[in-house]
Amino acid sequence: MYTEAEERVLDPMVGAGTTLIEAKLLGRDALGLDINPEAVALTKEALKFKHRPESEQEVRVGDARDLSGIEDESFDLVVTHPPYMNIIRYSEGKIEGDLSNIGSMPRFCDEMEMIAGELLRVLREDRYCAILIGDTRRGRHYVPLSFYVMQRFLKAGFVLKEDIIKVQHNCSSTERWRTKARQGKFYLIMHEHLFVFRKPKAGEDLSRVRYSKFSD
Repeated sequence: MYTEAEERVLDPMVGAGTTLIEAKLLGRDALGLDINPEAVALTKEALKFKHRPESEQEVRVGDARDLSGIEDESFDLVVTHPPYMNIIRYSEGKIEGDLSNIGSMPRFCDEMEMIAGELLRVLREDRYCAILIGDTRRGRHYVPLSFYVMQRFLKAGFVLKEDIIKVQHNCSSTERWRTKARQGKFYLIMHEHLFVFRKPKAGEDLSRVRYSKFSD
C-alpha cells in the first residue's frame, strides 16, 4: 500500500527477515540491519530463493540507533518489529546494545526515541514508518509498552496515520501463561499494535493532529 515497485524499504531490526522476504516478493529494493549477527545470517539464508522481477536486498550488521552510514531521506518506507524489552532475550546479554537485554522501561523508551530520530532522518518526506510492537505485564499489572513507544515516535517528529490491531492466538508462550492467568485473575495479551507513522512535509500545518505536549 505504501510503496511502488523499485522503491526502497528499510528494516533496521530485521530479525528473521520477514520484511526483506516480502520486499523481494513484491519487487522492492530493501536494506535490513540487525545488531545480532545470527539474525543477519538467518535473513541471508531466508533470501536464497529466486523471484522475478528481480530486486535488490542487502543485509548487514548494524545498530538502529546509529544510521550515520545512510543518507538523509533515502528510503520510501520503514517497516520493523523491535524487541519488547527483555521479554525474549535474543542474545542472552552477549551483545552490547541489544535492546532485548534491557529490562528498564525508561531506558528502553530512551533507546527507542533515538531510533525514531534516525528513522525520521533517513525517511523521505510524506512517507511512512510502520512499527509492530506489543505490551507486557509486570506482576499482575498491564504495562502498555506499545503506547510508551508510540509517544516517543511522536516526540521525535512523526505523526500517527494508523493504529492497526494485530490479533494473535496460540503463540508459543500461550500455554505457559494460561495457568498463571487463571491464578492471578488476568487476561492473556492476545494482540499487538502496528503503528503506521508518517514523516510530515517541511512547514506542514499539523495543528489538527498535534495536541499533546510533544507539539511544543
